[in-house]
Parts: sequence; C-alpha cells; structure tokens
Amino acid sequence: MTQQVPSTEPELAGVRNFRDVGGLSTVDGRRVRHGVLFRSGHLAHATAADAAFLSSLGLHTVFDFRNAADQRLEGPDVELPGVRNVNLPLTDPADGAAFWKMVRDGDLAQLRTALSDGKAAERMASSYRTIIRERTAEHGRVLHALAEDSVPALMHCAAGKDRAGLSIAVTLLAVGVEREAIEADYLESNAAHRRYKVHRSATSPDAMSPEVMELLSPLFDARAEYLAAAFDTIEQTWGDTDTYLTEGLGLAPVTRERLRERLLD
Repeated sequence: MTQQVPSTEPELAGVRNFRDVGGLSTVDGRRVRHGVLFRSGHLAHATAADAAFLSSLGLHTVFDFRNAADQRLEGPDVELPGVRNVNLPLTDPADGAAFWKMVRDGDLAQLRTALSDGKAAERMASSYRTIIRERTAEHGRVLHALAEDSVPALMHCAAGKDRAGLSIAVTLLAVGVEREAIEADYLESNAAHRRYKVHRSATSPDAMSPEVMELLSPLFDARAEYLAAAFDTIEQTWGDTDTYLTEGLGLAPVTRERLRERLLD
C-alpha cells in the first residue's frame, strides 16, 4: 500500500523529504513565514513535474550541502531556470567515502563490526558535533546570504536529514524559533514518505535482512539525540546561542534583525 503524503504537501515523485518550514513559532510569539524557507533531499532525480513545482516557488537560491562523492553517486541537481545554485559541502570531499562504500557493499560481519553496540549512533552524533564546531564559515555564509537577498531558499543535502537538517536548525536558532519546534521539524524526516531509501549493492541473501536494516537504521534515522549533540556543542564551545551566532558565525545584530525581517511574519 502506498504511503499517502499529507494533502498540505506536494507529492513529489523524485524528491524526498520536501517541506516548507513556515509556521514554526519563535520564543517571542512570531512565526516563520510560509513560502520563504524550504528543505528537502537532493534534486538530482526530480521529474519534470517536480521541477515545474519547484520553479513555481519563486526560489532565489538552492543551497546544496552535498560533497563531490554525493554528487558522483546521485548526480547533479536539476536546473531550475533563474535559480542560483550554491554548493557548500559540509563534509570534506573524501570524508567517509570508504565508510559509505562499506554501508552499500559490506557483508553482515563488516556491518556488525562497524555499526553494532551503539557505534553507528555515536558516529552520527559525532558528525553533528563536528559540523557545528568546524563548519561555522559555511553556516555563516548561508545566514548572511539569507539576510541579504537569497530568499525564498531551499536547503538540501542527500537525504535532507543531517546536513540540511543542521543548516535549517541553525537558521531557525538565528531567528529565535523555539528549540522544541526546531526538534519537531527535524524529526519529521522520519515520516515514511520522507525517509531516504537505503541502497545496498551487496547481493548476498542477508544484504537487506532485518539485522542489516537494524544495524543501518541509526544512519538513516533522525534522532533527537543527534540534534541534542549539536545544541550541546554550541553550549560547550561558545557558552550560549547568542555568542555562537555573533562570534562563531559572525552574525552582527543588524544582520540577525534583517534575517528575522526576511523570514518571520
């Protein structure tokens, strides 16, 4: 039976995990404006109908956080006329290439060694901490672009869950969205119609067995503990969110206010 996409969302055939982030509430009672900030998985497999819908959004910029290895695997995004494409890899081009090859091709014994006993979940939490600590230039660039002229904007990575999820979370923090609302939006990536499809090229009988799927699930889940690791890293490294935004991301108060004007009702 086909999973039905809620009627408030477009049913895109070749783009996973698409949604408008509008409607989320801020700590001071405002809301994120609808139609200005979107998130999704990659656009490489967008159909002509998908591309027509995306073009109808009036997008100014698409931020693609995939690295070169991702793009070789999935392909480049479809071209959307008049839309600026900005590629800001949030992992180094070769980072994790061998690991993800093992995920696709490894046998059960390899997967058990690499992923069992909490190792997969810790790898994910560690990657979130690393992105927050080490990718301040990229996140700062995104926020400055949004404050200047880059809305409406779509942010995506491969699955639209981790790198795009963190970039959306940082953007929402910058305009004062409540953390509970940020987490709720992040966890929406677990919905069945949004989840990234696991691809395994291994041909053994256990290639897609329940045990294999259980071992892989931490890599493809959106888990509150991962986002918490990112938030905790902000506190541990900068002391508080305001210092992270001003000193870590170089976001001056006037820029932050301009960002709020562009994104909030």
